[in-house]
Amino acid sequence: MIDSNKKVQDVLIAYHQRIIAETTLMKSLPIEEGMKRRDEFLLPVGREVGQFLNSMVKAASAKTILEIGTSYGYSTIWLAEAARQTKGKVITLEIDAKKVAYARSQIEKAGLVAFVEFRIGDALESIRQATETFDFVLVDIWKELYLPSLELFLPKLSKEAYVIGDNMLHPPIHRKEANAYRAAIKATQVFDSVLLPIGSGIEVSKTKI
Repeated sequence: MIDSNKKVQDVLIAYHQRIIAETTLMKSLPIEEGMKRRDEFLLPVGREVGQFLNSMVKAASAKTILEIGTSYGYSTIWLAEAARQTKGKVITLEIDAKKVAYARSQIEKAGLVAFVEFRIGDALESIRQATETFDFVLVDIWKELYLPSLELFLPKLSKEAYVIGDNMLHPPIHRKEANAYRAAIKATQVFDSVLLPIGSGIEVSKTKI
């Protein structure tokens, strides 16, 4: 269990303390200012979704895991801890080098550096250049990039891959993009897919056998 690993647990505790502090700050800010400062905040998937991702990777024995949108590395920790058990690796994509530096420092503290590969730069170009076949994909990037990301990684999925799309229900400002992503997933006719109302809402899609 992840809770039995003290290094990982200590890092997650620090993340959760930061989440509480930032949530309080964001609630105190006018909406316009909060949007301008959004790059300062973790904006994480949250504990419930993190635990779900961790369990899914382990249950699927996923070896090659693609995270589209590292941000500050919260979900990366959950994925990497699972990758350690499956003897796999998380390939995580992020354009902001400062965010990567923070995420890398937390991965090192958690003792998971051997299970994560950071690729810094434009996410779409990183996916385009990737030569791996992916067993598990987490899509958690700016919402206007969900559809072009899907088009690029779809041909690179394994026969029994899982794809998780975050922010399907919240925030409401991105509902249009979320609905477009869900419609595109259905239109591929490649996946069995379900919307789960945990965290900010996640679309869980599995390639059909």
